[in-house]
Amino acid sequence: MNQHSKHVLELTLATFFISTSGALGKFIEMPPPVTIWWRCLLAMILLYVFCKYRKINLRLNSKKDRLPFIISSILLGAHWITYFYALKLSNVAIGMLSLFAFPVITALLEPLFGKEKFKPIHILLGCLILVGIYILAPEFDLENSHLKGILFGLISAVCYSIRILILKRQVSHYNGTMLMFYQLFILTIVLIPVLYFMDTSGIQTQFPYVILLALLTTAIGHTLFVKSLNHFSASTATIISSTQPIFGIIIAYFFLNEMPSWSTFWGGLLILSTVVIESVRSNRS
Repeated sequence: MNQHSKHVLELTLATFFISTSGALGKFIEMPPPVTIWWRCLLAMILLYVFCKYRKINLRLNSKKDRLPFIISSILLGAHWITYFYALKLSNVAIGMLSLFAFPVITALLEPLFGKEKFKPIHILLGCLILVGIYILAPEFDLENSHLKGILFGLISAVCYSIRILILKRQVSHYNGTMLMFYQLFILTIVLIPVLYFMDTSGIQTQFPYVILLALLTTAIGHTLFVKSLNHFSASTATIISSTQPIFGIIIAYFFLNEMPSWSTFWGGLLILSTVVIESVRSNRS
């Protein structure tokens, strides 16, 4: 196997591991904020050990970097919690496909964070996303749990997009694993209050699945993904990572017996098509 094939395999494996979040988020029987706290705590410990083993520097270069670290961490927590609520309220397919509006949302928001010019093509892609969401939604009734799931998925996508833009603009010079460690550390502290206000007794039976979420999805999946970005353009990585919902739907079918409807298939196809179009277009420009 040559180096390029090895890197493609690593990125595909990273995408697969990250996609396990859908089935695990749906399956784990605890309030999402509690699940995310345990995910952060366990993954933080694993990444700390990894950083020490690889001798990754954990020191901040400047005090002014503290605020971007904190804000991006809170956005990561909001992204994970709302995503898990989306999975609980709907299903893995709808939750993951709603979230994958984030590449186009990122492109729409980017001119607000930097010197990039606004591009009309992003309005068109944004409209295609809305059409895809319309096809996904069974009916536009706020009492409908699937619609609530879609809305939570879109909120999650917005939080994820803003986090990406903050990291890219202000702290991209730091090691990716070190960044992830600090974000998990900050979230572990910020989310401590949920342990006093929400039912945490489920951890006694759900601990093996939370360990899987922390180890497989967060520590290994995200570390592999960050590592693979050194060998691909952001566009190529986005295109390959857009297979996440496909992996997630397959995993949910085998382990949760969830079968997506035709409306989910067509709406999802339209959403993922906009991701591929934007990735190819931005790579050529």
